[in-house]
Amino acid sequence: MAKVLIQFAHPALSKSNVHKVLINYCRDIKNVTFNDLYEYYPDMYIDVEREQRLLLQHDIIVFQHPFYWYSCPALIKQWFDLVLEHNWAYGSRGNALVGKKMLNVISSGGAQDAYSETGRNRYTVHQFLAPFDQTAITCKMEYLPPFVIHGTYRISPEDIKRYGEQYRIILSALANDQLLALDYKKADYLNELVPALQALQP
Repeated sequence: MAKVLIQFAHPALSKSNVHKVLINYCRDIKNVTFNDLYEYYPDMYIDVEREQRLLLQHDIIVFQHPFYWYSCPALIKQWFDLVLEHNWAYGSRGNALVGKKMLNVISSGGAQDAYSETGRNRYTVHQFLAPFDQTAITCKMEYLPPFVIHGTYRISPEDIKRYGEQYRIILSALANDQLLALDYKKADYLNELVPALQALQP
């Protein structure tokens, strides 16, 4: 069994039907901890020791957030700047996070075909998430493919529920080490693995 930490950051959660549903689907999963960063740190003053303890207590770190301006809300950047200290998370003596896994769970107003070389946004989601990928590698972690919800401005309640169910399946699979049974490294998005993960559910 693996312990999963969801680092959730949304500065306007009341306006997000998508993330409210995702939260409802993830809160009661065994070995999954939900940490609402804006709830704990509305003033942006992060308790570094608390956050480092949480990282040490978990095996998989999930950053769940809206895809603001091709990146993340400001508090996550602040979190990286303060929590991932030199010679703790990285550097010659920075081995606290070795072997852990990290991924992003994001919502985007743009359609999936907008994120390509020929699309409106010119780059793929993976290219925009490169700073997260490189941060994981610098901290000797493994970066996993993201779970992505596209087209949130026009999404139906039924589709939001379906994504919530998929998110729950993925989190349960991560906590139960079931992802390792699949060729997950070749997936663009973890969404693609949901049918195979469903087949592994008891």
